[in-house]
Amino acid sequence: MDKLSKYDVLIVGGGTSGCACAYNCAKLGLKTLLIEKNNFLGGLMTGGLVVPIMKSSVEDLNCGFYKKLIDTAKKFNAQITYSDKNDGWLNPEVLKIVLEEVLEFNNLDILFETTVESISYNENKINSVILKSNILSIPIEAMYFIDATGSAEFSILANCDILPSENKKQQNSLRFILGNVNIEEFCNFITEIDKDENITNTYRNDRDTNNELHFTTASTWDTSCYWALDKYLQKGVNEGILNEKDRSYFQIFSIAGAKNQVAFNCPRIDNYQNNPYMASKELISAKKAIWRIYNFVKKYFPGFQDSIITNIATQTGIREENRIKSKYVFTKEDLISSKTFDTPVLRANYSIDIHSANKNSSVLQKTSIYELPIESLMSANYDNLYMIGKILGADFEAHSALRVQKSCMSMGEAVANHIARKLI
Repeated sequence: MDKLSKYDVLIVGGGTSGCACAYNCAKLGLKTLLIEKNNFLGGLMTGGLVVPIMKSSVEDLNCGFYKKLIDTAKKFNAQITYSDKNDGWLNPEVLKIVLEEVLEFNNLDILFETTVESISYNENKINSVILKSNILSIPIEAMYFIDATGSAEFSILANCDILPSENKKQQNSLRFILGNVNIEEFCNFITEIDKDENITNTYRNDRDTNNELHFTTASTWDTSCYWALDKYLQKGVNEGILNEKDRSYFQIFSIAGAKNQVAFNCPRIDNYQNNPYMASKELISAKKAIWRIYNFVKKYFPGFQDSIITNIATQTGIREENRIKSKYVFTKEDLISSKTFDTPVLRANYSIDIHSANKNSSVLQKTSIYELPIESLMSANYDNLYMIGKILGADFEAHSALRVQKSCMSMGEAVANHIARKLI
């Protein structure tokens, strides 16, 4: 296939921000190509099993894709609205189908199992790329390029400047799902032992998913508050069922439209982004931890006696990897001072949220409403390259608040609107 295909926009990465950008580019009439290295869309929402979407944005700015996603998921019985009015409780497997339904446009092409092989660029503009699929190589020319890879693969290939890490790292995770759980029995247990509704709560709404009971609960080894489940986790450590690290972070949720299934936001794993050998060893260790946690909950938690492992995430839950230098690097000071901008991408209030490998060192700092400018999504190296999602131009602390899915969707939507105004 030697013929050069031409597009207005090429989006690399079909995850949270990439799907939002593709949806809005196509809706605005731009000829758009979305490429994804997996055989499904959604990134961490689907392959990473990252559900529910954290409640964050409090003002309606660039939320059109989010609303479309929620409305479509509801039709597929893959969404509930929880008691705190968070409507982002979704089913990660069904969401793979939902996203393809949402992105069905005549002017939007999607290529799965496709990556960027090479990039042609001059001093300040990217001109074309060669894509590599399982079948052939495809030359592509575009007016604008969007890096939505989550790891900045495209920007690194284009030799973009990377922001320094300052020797700070977020802990990663490898999520999993257990099925055949008696959620009614488990909810009776947790609501009896934990009266703190900020940590443990349940919800039943007969308008959602056939009156199913839903819940959330958590425990960590940090001593900033009382965790009712920790005495059970500690007992598991004392009996040799768990390792001490296994109790560092334990968070579980029910799943929309998935009766008797429970999603685990654990185990935590160490971040070795620059050492693939150690990162691979961590993934092996994480699966051993999943097996330990599975055996622990079967023994100690009522309702889990007959549970089975149904899913282990096919994508590592990497909270922060590479942040690319942008025309304006957003800082913690911008965030906590609620600095306003002429070109806001989003308005949100999600906390500064840093997962540390050390006990009592994690951070969850509440914030007021903050804005992010479009310039933090524009490459400092190229005039026609944008970086959206987890690779935006922000310092470590500000990034920890902006990395959540709803904000990433707003980034993708805002970039689509920004490009459309230039081309239409």
